[in-house]
Amino acid sequence: MAGIIDWVSKKMRRPDVEISGEFGREFTERAGNEQYPAGAPWVDDGVYVSSTPITAGDQISIKYSGMLAKAGAEQLTLRMGYGHDQWNGISDVPMSKVEDKAFETKVEIPFEQCSRLQFCFVDSAGNWDNNQGRNWSYEIHCGEQAEFR
Repeated sequence: MAGIIDWVSKKMRRPDVEISGEFGREFTERAGNEQYPAGAPWVDDGVYVSSTPITAGDQISIKYSGMLAKAGAEQLTLRMGYGHDQWNGISDVPMSKVEDKAFETKVEIPFEQCSRLQFCFVDSAGNWDNNQGRNWSYEIHCGEQAEFR
């Protein structure tokens, strides 16, 4: 059960979800205007998306300090697309180095993309970080579209 809660709290960026047990090292993470307390319950995989949940029309920030950055990459590109089984609207977005071994970019999520955001990273030497073949994936919400009769 704790594993599922860890995954949900990480994906939803919900440090208010209580989980018993050790979380490893303590740190404070800043992403955009959000700040998460030391000991927040998630595994640090080097990918931070702000803000979540993602709604169509939002501008989001994606920060990367994963294995390519740790290996000394000087340039990184975010490869992103939309969809569940097959990627559509694929684009490559250059990332800016924001600190030693960390890159960041901001992307606009189009209003018509009410599906799933999928992404991975590639450095200038052609090395990929695709989350061990799983890519990173976030549901895109369409917001309130209820029709009242």
